[in-house]
Parts: sequence; structure tokens; C-alpha cells
Amino acid sequence: MATVNGRPAQYGISLKQLRDLMEVRGREAIDKINAEYSGVLNICKNLYTSPTEGLSGSQADLEHRRQTFGSNVIPPRPPKTFLQLILEAIQDVTLIILIVAAIVSLGLSFYPHGGGEEESLGHSDESESEAGWIEGLAIFISVIVVVIVTAFNDYTKERQFRGLQSKIEGEHKFAVIRNGEVEQIKVGDLVVGDICQIKYGDLLPADGICIQSNDLKVDESSLTGESDHVKKGEHSDPMLLSGTHVMEGSGKMLVSAVGVNSQAGIIFTLLGAAVDEHEKQAKAKAKNKKAGRESDGDVEQGLTGNSHAGGSAAAAVPVPATVVATDDPTAPTEPSAEVSTKKEKSVLQAKLTKLAIQIGYAGSLIAVMTVIILIVRFCITTFVVEKKAWSGFYANYFVKFLIIGVTVLVVAVPEGLPLAVTLSLAYSVKKMMKDNNLVRHLDACETMGNATAICSDKTGTLTTNRMTAVQAYVEGELYKVIRRDDSNVISKTTRETLFQSIALNSAFTSRVIPPATQQEGELPKQVGNKTECALLGYVQDLGGSYEKIREENPEETLHKVYTFNSERKSMSTVIRLPQGGFRVYTKGASEIVMKKCSFIMGAKGELKKMTKDMQDRIVREVIEPMACDGLRTLSVAYRDFVPHKAEINQVHYETEPNWEDETNIICNLTCVAIFGIEDPVRPEVPDSIKKCQKAGITVRMVTGDNINTARSIATKCGIIKPGDDSLILEGKEFNRRVRDASGQIQQHLIDKVWPKLRVLARSSPTDKYTLVKGIIDSKVNENREVVAVTGDGTNDGPALKKADVGFAMGITGTDVAKEASDIILTDDNFSSIVKAVMWGRNVYDSIAKFLQFQLTVNVVAVIVAFVGACAIEDSPLKAVQMLWVNLIMDTLASLALATEMPTPELLLRKPYGRTKALISRTMTKNIMGQSIYMLFVIFFLLFYGSQFFDIDSGMWASIQDPPSQHFTIIFNAFVLMTLFNEINARKIHGQRNVFSGIFSNPIFYSIWISTFVFQIVIVQFGGRAFSTAPLQLVHWLWCLFFGFGTLLWGQLVTTVPTKNIPKRLSYGRGQPEELAIISETLMEDGHSKDSDAADKRRSTGQILWIRGLTRLQTQLRVIRAFKSTLEDLEERRSVHSLHNAGTRSQLGITAVTAGLSCHLLPPHCPIRVVNAFRQGLDTRYDRNNPAIQAVLQKQASLSKRLSQASSIEYADNVTDDLPIPDMDLERISSHSHTETAV
Repeated sequence: MATVNGRPAQYGISLKQLRDLMEVRGREAIDKINAEYSGVLNICKNLYTSPTEGLSGSQADLEHRRQTFGSNVIPPRPPKTFLQLILEAIQDVTLIILIVAAIVSLGLSFYPHGGGEEESLGHSDESESEAGWIEGLAIFISVIVVVIVTAFNDYTKERQFRGLQSKIEGEHKFAVIRNGEVEQIKVGDLVVGDICQIKYGDLLPADGICIQSNDLKVDESSLTGESDHVKKGEHSDPMLLSGTHVMEGSGKMLVSAVGVNSQAGIIFTLLGAAVDEHEKQAKAKAKNKKAGRESDGDVEQGLTGNSHAGGSAAAAVPVPATVVATDDPTAPTEPSAEVSTKKEKSVLQAKLTKLAIQIGYAGSLIAVMTVIILIVRFCITTFVVEKKAWSGFYANYFVKFLIIGVTVLVVAVPEGLPLAVTLSLAYSVKKMMKDNNLVRHLDACETMGNATAICSDKTGTLTTNRMTAVQAYVEGELYKVIRRDDSNVISKTTRETLFQSIALNSAFTSRVIPPATQQEGELPKQVGNKTECALLGYVQDLGGSYEKIREENPEETLHKVYTFNSERKSMSTVIRLPQGGFRVYTKGASEIVMKKCSFIMGAKGELKKMTKDMQDRIVREVIEPMACDGLRTLSVAYRDFVPHKAEINQVHYETEPNWEDETNIICNLTCVAIFGIEDPVRPEVPDSIKKCQKAGITVRMVTGDNINTARSIATKCGIIKPGDDSLILEGKEFNRRVRDASGQIQQHLIDKVWPKLRVLARSSPTDKYTLVKGIIDSKVNENREVVAVTGDGTNDGPALKKADVGFAMGITGTDVAKEASDIILTDDNFSSIVKAVMWGRNVYDSIAKFLQFQLTVNVVAVIVAFVGACAIEDSPLKAVQMLWVNLIMDTLASLALATEMPTPELLLRKPYGRTKALISRTMTKNIMGQSIYMLFVIFFLLFYGSQFFDIDSGMWASIQDPPSQHFTIIFNAFVLMTLFNEINARKIHGQRNVFSGIFSNPIFYSIWISTFVFQIVIVQFGGRAFSTAPLQLVHWLWCLFFGFGTLLWGQLVTTVPTKNIPKRLSYGRGQPEELAIISETLMEDGHSKDSDAADKRRSTGQILWIRGLTRLQTQLRVIRAFKSTLEDLEERRSVHSLHNAGTRSQLGITAVTAGLSCHLLPPHCPIRVVNAFRQGLDTRYDRNNPAIQAVLQKQASLSKRLSQASSIEYADNVTDDLPIPDMDLERISSHSHTETAV
């Protein structure tokens, strides 16, 4: 019989049986486990694992399990090949037009023309005529270079994303028991048969069966859609599913299914197939649209996530990061992102997108105008003025004009913008990893640069998270220094009770490991919860052994555990007493536990009744002084339940107490000790906070600790300073101030609190969320606040999600917090947040530098091409030359300017905020100033260059003339001015020293020098391919002079005061509103020809908002119609009494109006009301609809009759046969309240 590692190779349970087992839930699962497999322990036996020892951990055993049951990795979708990326890049419309133009140009160059025309045009040189194909080929080669560079950039970007994704996955580890020891292993290394320790905050990495639980509750909404937490346990529901979150408690789990065999893996695999199918359908639909065919509605439904395959899966499963090893960055971590068609953009992305679209429109307009002017002028000159006959040869000119127009478009469209953003972000993300910032969402990096407020946790972020018990109040004595000798002073009874309470009422995963070496000063290693480790360290300091106590009382023997959460602020554990009965140990926030204490252990273990005066004295003399010293205070207490005669502090019971009645169980406790636990402030934090404050960022501490502890730590950190008017509040007081009489949170009340609030103590996660939301939504400051938040707990998820940037703790943070975050702090250190601010500001500035550089080139190139077309029927800059400029401008410049390193000076300015202009007035000044200089030089060279250099003019040259030195000098001067302006663009805040730090960025100067060398090669050896003629040394010196002049001119531009530039010349000020989408929604909300495409572009929320807005406008029109007749109403009130009201209300709009008129209004008023409704109707429905036309005609005739007769007469005589058109009247009036509620 085959064996593996000394045990049989054949398992007692198959993969199919395990998969079937994981399909059942609750009582059915318990019955199936017991009936078919004789209990969970027998399943462990069949899988050759031990519930207490776990697997042996041998490589042979683990590998055999992977081969039999699969590994805990879902195979990724294959990344796009380089060839696929090339095919995608070549689908750019402008490049396709250029390729077509190049093909036509090549075809015409080989097309044999009659010699007569050519000779009459003065072209007798055969070598020149034969070289006509070179330009077409050069355009081809240029397009190929652009495509390859684009594809390479995309390929590099994908590789970086894959690296980032694998890094994120590599960080995710899970606690398993192997060979009797608890180990942290990567989730991808989990195998079936592993025994996992699960705890509050974990994201389960695999399916499993619960073998031991303590108050375990799981959020299964990611799989089932049910938001209620499900209680899990051996006797309730033992089935634990991958991708679900542990919200409370702890326990042990036998791994029963991994990877594609787990429940989330099965759904994710199906989802991947569904997404592939959707992509195919989308491509087919796109082809149908291009061919002018009607698109299939089912395809669109699939794309918007409403199909059965995609919708259910996407809605049901967030991809568990624990089981997916995504190699493809085009398949984001969450499948919903794959299926959804609209992703929320960051502030910068929204502004850049809007800018790129507007520049594209302007460039397209100028390109079209350029082509039209060139063609019209050529036709008039050639066929009208010169009266020449048409020849096939002239087609070359039209192709040339088209190429010039397309090239203008290529230069005008800033396709380098997204590339610059991506490169800058990707480069920053890579560097930020070294600064302990693991960026999960790229745009968070840029957003962090605009942060104006940071709401930080205290423990571990501002402090070292190295907890030590430094003070203790035991048996009525306060020990300010803890020594081993104290154990002799404390009575044996108290000592044993205290040691047992600490050892058993702590997570068994919390341990203090002695130092590996006996070197002086080396501290023991704390594993698990650091507060619990501090108490365990106290036990060791007094000569106790918590390990021995735990060996005598293993975790399986604990009767009931009330785990710590933000509501309880305490933890309690129930154990059985040897002599019968139960004991409840409790530890938690001192003031909360003390309120539940009725007794206290006094000198020599003597029991004392705790009076109100004693309680107040302990708070005043013990707890508050500890807190004021910056110590975290914890109380330890207990309570006994006995079946026999009870002591004064015990409770007698006949039947076992109801452990679910927590309120009555955790009360009348006996206090054993109060501890002061020190968590020192990180030495680098005060300096980091000072930097934040200088940078205009307000730091607030949000903690669950005592208000005095929080105040002390905040003072040490520099968050609050003596004598300032900072606000320090507890959670209860904060809630009292921000809620109205009915208990609702009001923004105007939050606005009175948050500007001065610096410390929020004893706060719950809900308080943190309220504060973050209130600051983000506030409009107190003109620039609006951008808020960053740190969090480590499961309940911090909402606040992390709501924040503009959420930071999760990499060491102490739960998986839930990490999933909700944008950036993970791998060292839990506040100073790393300051580095993130620097990198974020650097990203923003890098993109602004590139923008300043590119817009200058855009403006100059487009104007030169357009003026050239108008003035000389030609562009001084040829197509291939413009493609080279485009390459410099887009790819190379974005790489050079987007890779600048951050400098400390970035923290000396205030943050931009949400409403800061994208293109500042300083940038506008630089763009306009440099454009004027470049245009002056180019037009001087164009019109006077031939005389200045004493060379032949290149103007009015024929299509087959060789390249001229005249136009080569213009091209060369333009490129060199662009290159030197790239140095100017390094500074965007008006700094004079543009060379500062230039050698700290080798990428910049390497690209700059390489571009310069390539320019020399192109000019001297480019020939016909680049439309250049070799230049002499004097020409080069003049070109260099013009180029260097941009630096001198830049200094001159800098002297112009920015405040003299009108604010309207800045761009992107205010919130980026998607006005185009709003206008499209208003137009297409009815029966749009392309309403499915419109729905694809807009979210349901936007559509509902627009509908609501339109409805509101209609109602306002009606109100105005009523309001305008109030005076008439007063005059006629005596005439029109209420008993004359019409009784036959009609369903149609007209009848409703008649009813209104007979109740309230004078005769002419209903006309206004009808018109008001009619205007509202017109905005929603197509007036060409026959049904609507019928209603409007009836309405018009009724309006006439109303103007001739009184409303009362008409109400009595109106006919009942007004036809109601076949349309949804509810939609006209309200679009239903249900839909709005959604």
C-alpha cells in the first residue's frame, strides 16, 4: 500500500465528498457530518490531521495534498501578449487615418503619371520623382514606432500592476497550527487538512468546518447577500466559507476546500467565464454598431451586470483577495469592476479627462479647418486662377493636405496625458513600497497629495505598539514600579486569581516569546494583541507562568467567551471551577469595568464592598493620574456562579445560567486589579506631525482610549499645544453636539465642531465614520477638505471606505480593514503617512509639469500648422516631423517629467484641496509666455529666415522638391526650443532655479541627452524620410541660441507678477462636474435612439438624480403658476366658494388641471398650470410621439375653452371620453417613489 510521510496515500474522504459537504448549511450540515462521517473529529482522522497538533508540515505531505485536493490559488486569466497590445494600440483612429493616408501616398508615388504634367510643373529630375515613396514609408515607420512605444508602455504598466497585485497577495498571511506550533503562512500555501486559527477581523481564505468556537459570528453577505451576521459553532452552523468576514469571536477551522474548489472559488471561476463571454458580446455589438445594424439589448444587459451569469456573480462575490492570484491587471481585484462600466474617478483624473476632451475638440476643429483651407486654396489657385485641367497627379496634394490635417490632430490630442498619469503613479507606487506604503488603489497616491486632514488612530500609529504594564493597583496599593518582589507582598489568593484571569481571559494566540539571544537590552517578542501581551508580561515579571495555566486549561475547555468589540470595550471568559460552578473573568476599559464592580479585593485578599465613594476615589486617585501620565488603564475582575451555598460576591444557581443574557452575567463583579499600560509615542512622530502642520494638514487623533490618556499622548505628539483653543471630546459628548433633538446627525452642527476638534476619545467606529463624513461633506472652507483616515479594526471599514484615502495597518490591521483601505502601512507608522503625502504632492506636481510642457507644444504646433496652411498653403512642420515632436512630447517627456523624486520643499506649501485649479495662473503665465516666444521665433524664421541665413526659401515649394534647409532650420529650432522648455517645465511654482535637482533624476537627463542626439541624427541624416536637409554649424549654433533663449525668456516671464494674471485664465477650478453627462441625461431620458449606450455611460444614481431634478423643475413651474395668481385668487375668493367644486376628476392631465381650477383658481390660471406641466412633460417625452401629440392637442383646445368660460361651468360640462394615450403616466408624474428610493 502506497504511503506518504508514513501514512496511507489514500484519504478516507474524497474531493467530491468534501465539495458536496460544503454545499449544506446549519442544522442540515450538522446532521450530515454526524450521520455520514461520524462527526468533525472523524473527518480530521480521514484527512490525517489532528485538531490540536495540525499537520506535520512536511513538504511531501503538503505537496500530496495539493495534488489531491488542489492548491489555494485560482489560476489567473492570462495577461495580454505584446502582439495583442500592439493590435489594441493600432486601433487608434488618428493612427488608422495616417496609415490609410500613407498607403494612398505610396500608391500614388508608384502610379505612373504622364510626363506632360510633371514637366509643366517643372519636375524633370527622375531621381526626385522616384523618391516620392519615401514620405509614405516614413509615415508608416513613424506609426509603427508610435504603436510599438505605446504597446511597450502598456506592457510595462501591466507588469508593474501584476507585481503590485502579487505584492498585495504576498502580504496576506493566515495563522495555522502545524506540528503543534502556531505559524503565519501565506494564504496560497494553505492545504486541505490544515487547522486554522480564526479571529475577529479575518477574511477567510478557504472553506472549512468549525471544530471549536468562541462567540463566533461571520458576515456572509459577500456570498449570500444577507447583511445579518451568522452565528457559527460546532452546534449551530459549522460551515465556514471563503471570502466571508469574521465579525466577532474566535475559533478553529478544519480546511475542507481550497482554490477553485471553495465556494467563492467556484463562483469566481464562473464569473471569469461570464466576463469573457461579456467581452465577446461587447466586441460583437461594437462591430454591429459600426456596420449600422441595430444592437442587441441582451448584450447591453449583460454588460451592465443584469444577466444571470454576470449579475448574480458580481453582486454576490467580492473576489476574496486570499484565494486569487491575479496576474492580469486588466482583471481588477473585484469582479464587479470588470462588469461595471463606470468607475468613480479621482479629482485629478476627472479634471484631466475633461481637459483632454476639450483640447481634443479644439484640435479636431483646427485640424478640419486646416484641411479645408488647404484644399480650397489649392483648388482655387490651380483650377480657377491658373485654369489647369485635372490630373491624377494632383491627388498627391490632397493626400498631403489630409496628412497635414491628421498630423495637426495627432499633435493636438493630448494622448500623453493618461500615459503621464499612469507612469507617474506607477513610478510613485513602486517607490512608495520602499517607504512602507503599499498602495492598493493607484489614484489614492495622487489624492493623498491634496489631503487637508488626517484622522489617525493612536495605538500603533502614533505610539510604538510595544505595550508594557508599568503601574498596578492591587489590594488597595498603587505600585508605580513593578518588580518581581511585588509577588511576595500580594497575597497568594489574589495572585493566583490575577494570574488565572490574565492567562485565560486573553486570546490564546497572544504570547510573549523570550528573546532569541541573551544579549543585554534585548526585549521579549510580543505576538498577538499587544495589550494582552503587556498583561502576560506582568505575570512573567512577578514570576508566574501563563503557559502552565493554559496547559491546565486548554482553549477547548473554555465554556463561553465574550470577545472584545468596540461596543463592549471589554472581554470576558467563562470557565468551569474544579469544585463545581463557573467563574467569569473580565478585563477591559477601567471606567467601564469599574461601573460593573460591586466588590474589590483589599489587603491580603480580603473582600470589600465597593461603595460609590470608593469608586469615585479610585477613579480620582488611581485611574485619572495613570491616564494623565499617558497610560492606558485596564481593570481585571471576576464573578462566580456556584451550585452550592454562595459567598457574598457569588451567585447561587439551580439551573445553568443563561450565558446569552450578557447584561446580567457581566455585573456585580469583584475587582482584582487596575493596570496602567504604557505605549510610548514613536520618537519620529512629533517631527512628522510638525511637518504635516507646516504643510497645512490638520492631524486629529481618534481613539477608543480614556480622554486623559488621549490628551496626554496628543500633547506629547504635538497634536494639541498648551494654551490653544483645541477641542477634546469624548464620543458621547461629540454625539450630543452633532445630533438634533430627534437624534439625527446635522451637517451644520458638525460644522460647529470639527474645525477645532483635535482629539476624539472613547469613540466608536460609528463616531469615526460620522466625523469623516462630516468633514468631507462640509463646505465651511472654500477649497473643501480632503480627508485621510487610519484604521485597523473590522468596524473601521465604513470610515476607511468613506475617506478620500484610507490607510490600514499592515501589522495590527484586520483583513477587513485592509480590504476597505486604499493604502496599507506595512510598518503601522505615522511617519509613513507623511511620506505618502510627499509622494502624492509629487505626483500632482509631476502631472502639472507635464501639462505645462505639453500644452505649450500643443499651442505652438497647432498654430504654426494652421497659419502655415492659411499663409503658404503648406505646414512648415511636416507630418513625420510632427510625429517625432509628438513622440518627444508624449512618451519621452512624460517619462522624464513623471519620474521626478519628491523633495522636502513639497511639504512647505498648503494642500491644493478639491477645488484648486488644475492649471494655475503661474502655469498659464508660463504656457502663454513660452508660446509667444516660440511663435515669434518660428514665424520670424518662416517669413525672414531665408534672407537672414542667405539660403533658398522653402515656401511655395512643389510636392516633389527636395527638403529645404529653410524648413529644416524651423523644425530644428522648434525641437530645440521644446527640449530647453522641458527644463523650464520642471518648475511650476515660479521658482527661478530650473536646474535645481536636475542631476538627482538620471531618467530626466538621460532622456534629454538621448533626444538631443536623435535630433542631430534626424536633421543631418534624415533626408527625405524626415523632410530634412543637413545644416551647417552656423545654423546649428543659431538653433541652439533660440533653444537656450527659452531659459532666458523663462526668467523674464517669471518676473511678471502672477497676481496680475486674471483668475479666469486658470483652468479646472472648482469641483469637476460632468456637465456633458447631465445634458445627455436630460436629452436621452425619454426615448433616446441610443438610450442603452447612455445607460452604459451613467450610473442609476445619476439617472435618478436627473429625473428628480426635472421633476422638481416641473413642480416649481406649477408653484410659480399658482403664485402669479394669488392676487386674483383673493379677489375671487368670495365668488368661487368651495361647495361649487367639480366632482368628476379625470385621470388625464387636463382633467386634473380643470379640477384644480374649479377648487382654487380664477379662469385664466389653469392655462398657466397646464403650460407648466406641459413644459415638464416636454423635457421627458418626444413630442413627435402620436399619443403625446393627441394629449397636447386636447390640452390646447381645453385651454381655449377655459379662456372663454368660467372654470366652474367647464367642470360641470367636461366630457368623460378624453382618450388616455398608451403611455406610462406614472413615469411622467413621478417615475415612481420606489425607483427613487432605490
